[in-house]
Amino acid sequence: MTIPPYWQKAKLHLAQRDPKMDKLIDSYPDEFLINYHNPFYTLTRAIVGQQISVKAADKIWQRVESLIISPESFLEIESQQLRQLGLSHQKVNYLTNIAQSFVDRSLTPELWHSMSEQDITNQLLAIKGIGRWTAEMFLIFHLHSPNILPLSDLGLLNAIKLHYQLSNKEDILKLSQLWDPYCTVATWYLWRSLDPIPVQY
Repeated sequence: MTIPPYWQKAKLHLAQRDPKMDKLIDSYPDEFLINYHNPFYTLTRAIVGQQISVKAADKIWQRVESLIISPESFLEIESQQLRQLGLSHQKVNYLTNIAQSFVDRSLTPELWHSMSEQDITNQLLAIKGIGRWTAEMFLIFHLHSPNILPLSDLGLLNAIKLHYQLSNKEDILKLSQLWDPYCTVATWYLWRSLDPIPVQY
């Protein structure tokens, strides 16, 4: 596991520009975004977390995590076994699509270091089951892209409403100008303010 190289610089930047963010950062002095360096793990966990609460997603993930060894081994698991762990039929299909995409090299992690964020996003979005939100989670948690603001994420929107009393997209975008170029870090602290444990994919 590693911490993003920009994390400390980002904390200083956010604290200087946004007093509310400064207080949030002070509330979690020894916590940070981490990277498991396993793209299949990150995508799988993001799919599990789609459209359900963090608590529900964590409960299902505890059952599923031991099966996320490799795309190849995942494809050998019977779909009924996955359904019994709490995954919907649709999510089982999505996870199978993702595993197959690593196997048939529709996803090429060994090339991502030389590709733009947009090209990587396009590669991800071509996989059925990976939408914009899942791609953004991947950019945040696996690629550690520093300036991602996932405006479709309910947790982020709830945290902004709680701390800034804002819900209009235009107002949120204006607020996010304070955080640029470290919207990822601001997003992480806003998530952290709502959940008893750090969000992780």
